[in-house]
Amino acid sequence: MPFDRFTRLFIVLSGFFVCNALVAEFVGIKIFALEDTFGLSPFNWTLFNQTGSLSFTAGVLLWPIVFVMTDIINEYYGQRGVRFLSYLTACLILYAFAFTYLAILLAPAHWWIGIQATNGVADMQAAFRAIFGQGMWIVAGSLGAFLISQIIDVTLFQFIKRVTGQRYLWLRATGSTLVSQLIDSFFVLYVAFVLGPQRWSIDLFLAVGTVNYIYKGVVAIMLTPVIYLAHKWIDYYLNIDRVTVKFEKQI
Repeated sequence: MPFDRFTRLFIVLSGFFVCNALVAEFVGIKIFALEDTFGLSPFNWTLFNQTGSLSFTAGVLLWPIVFVMTDIINEYYGQRGVRFLSYLTACLILYAFAFTYLAILLAPAHWWIGIQATNGVADMQAAFRAIFGQGMWIVAGSLGAFLISQIIDVTLFQFIKRVTGQRYLWLRATGSTLVSQLIDSFFVLYVAFVLGPQRWSIDLFLAVGTVNYIYKGVVAIMLTPVIYLAHKWIDYYLNIDRVTVKFEKQI
């Protein structure tokens, strides 16, 4: 039986949501300097006794998109739809990490270990393990942050919508994202890098977390027009009077 537009749109949004979340999980291990990335001199900021370049996890490139997608799905498919997708994504992330660890355990071919030696990678197996073997602390931190922030986002979004009705799309979308991003920015860093083996100092944790949150908050605000454009297009594409009711009954 062919998919109707309602189902087809949910599949597309879900695929994009899961893809962004998975990639963000794997690239989030990298901490990058903003100024160096753009060829600028270090700002030499001072925050919580930390001085130097503005440092971010690479996951900040994708997590704002994930939370915008959450708000779009929440708007049209309801709270149960977002929760279903969030739990599914968490299971798929665990699935991906499990097979990544199995790949690490595979014995490397001897010729492959030094194949990138001329490019500065003396041991490919060690590099592969260091990059993809992020450790259980990072897995626990990122998954915990993802689920908690998603639940907060969807709950606050629906609360604001009940109070304001169909008005103030920017308030329920951006407002819920700013609150959930606050939890996400600090929870994952605390579990992964403070409780974890790297043992970050509290000052470093607060500095990196604050910088990451400010960045994600600014991006979330900048993406507000995108939500309105998506809202307008989906209104045209779907009969929105039946969408939420239909999905709530099916899940």
